[in-house]
Amino acid sequence: MEICVNHTTLFYEKAGEGKPLILLHGNGETHEIFSALIPPLAERFTVYAVDTRGHGQSAPVSEYHYEDMAADIAAFCAALGLQSPAVYGFSDGGIAALLLSLRFPHLPARIAVSGANLDPRGLKRDFLRAVKKEFAKTQAPLLRLILEEPHIPVRELKKIAVPVLVTAGERDIVRNAHTRKIAAALPHAALRCFRGETHDSYVVHSALLAPELLSFFA
Repeated sequence: MEICVNHTTLFYEKAGEGKPLILLHGNGETHEIFSALIPPLAERFTVYAVDTRGHGQSAPVSEYHYEDMAADIAAFCAALGLQSPAVYGFSDGGIAALLLSLRFPHLPARIAVSGANLDPRGLKRDFLRAVKKEFAKTQAPLLRLILEEPHIPVRELKKIAVPVLVTAGERDIVRNAHTRKIAAALPHAALRCFRGETHDSYVVHSALLAPELLSFFA
């Protein structure tokens, strides 16, 4: 399905019945990464799996900003009349979910984020070096996004009043100390580290997160 919001067109898939739950994928991905996660979640929720702006079957864009992604989801909820949705975001989607809670504090009921960072310095150095090297060759806008954004002050997280589940892989590209800092700054946060997992191994085409999300959002 497609919907025009915030001066762009977003593609999304809808599954299940119950309270709304929005899923947001990471950089360069599509809603299809949640193929294994959607079925168990759809047993309890109406799941909206969105291709964020410029990704997948959504309309192309010339540049990317996390603030725009958050504003898109707020407009998406308004257009569909979604009241107090739960929001889960992976990687870039997690950043957008945090910004959604900051910019539209009365919108989400709860959020869960996996592998999110507050600024580029929260990423491991070897990963950043690899991104910089690739960006020097391609000038790809999505790589520029990783190198230049976000810039969320830690103190801002104290404004997020809703419960937040923060997860990361033990071998994540986000520094472990950075993930702990995010969880510590949130007033109502739970932290879950997946032992032996990488940034995306427990999320992409995996149902490993389903019990955590079902318990948290319930």
